[in-house]
Amino acid sequence: MNKVIATLADAVVRIDDGAVLMIGGFGGSGAPIELIHALIDRFKRTGAPKNVTVINNNAGNGRIGIAAMIQAGMIKKMICSFPRSSDPIAFTEKYLAGDIELELVPQGTLAERIRAAGAGIPAFYTPTSYGTELAEGKPTAEFEGQMYVQERWLKADVALVKGALGDRFGNLTYRLAGRNFNPLMCMAANTTIAQVSTIVPPGGIEPEAVVTPGIFVDGVVEVAMPEQEEALIRAGREYA
Repeated sequence: MNKVIATLADAVVRIDDGAVLMIGGFGGSGAPIELIHALIDRFKRTGAPKNVTVINNNAGNGRIGIAAMIQAGMIKKMICSFPRSSDPIAFTEKYLAGDIELELVPQGTLAERIRAAGAGIPAFYTPTSYGTELAEGKPTAEFEGQMYVQERWLKADVALVKGALGDRFGNLTYRLAGRNFNPLMCMAANTTIAQVSTIVPPGGIEPEAVVTPGIFVDGVVEVAMPEQEEALIRAGREYA
């Protein structure tokens, strides 16, 4: 079994129009910038994939990463917790123009909806958002004197994630805060593609150090020196 993919271009070739994508990261930490940019390159060459839905903690910053996908016109809908973060210019422009939809989800609820999908739990109850616009139209129930809102699991066709170490079986580790949403998304997507800083031989990751087992990963591509979103923004970089 060898899940190693030779190039970034090969890693994103099977993402279809209208796909639901989970993209890991908390801001720039753990964000698979190179995979995102490879997907943009494919869109520029072929016009696909378009009309995608992206699930992420935020709606991108500056003109790189997810923000560059929005600017290119690839995304029809964002499902996120923070549509306005440090430099949300790309999303703001598209949203005010009516060119992109937004589903706003509280951060803890977002994480649990993703986790629920990976665990095979179709719905759960949370007190978060009860009595607010975010709860409108959703079932509610009372438990032990407190009102709760029913939330549904959140699945994806493809997850794009960033790890630290990977092997040819797809086992992954993460670096510090780069772990964030990535392991949950690996479990909630039909297909998971991971970029990692280093691909090690079988046995190169101690079993107890594995965070995401290879059963949840379909492809691994090595990016030896990944770029960091915040550093690119500070440098005034755009991916266009």
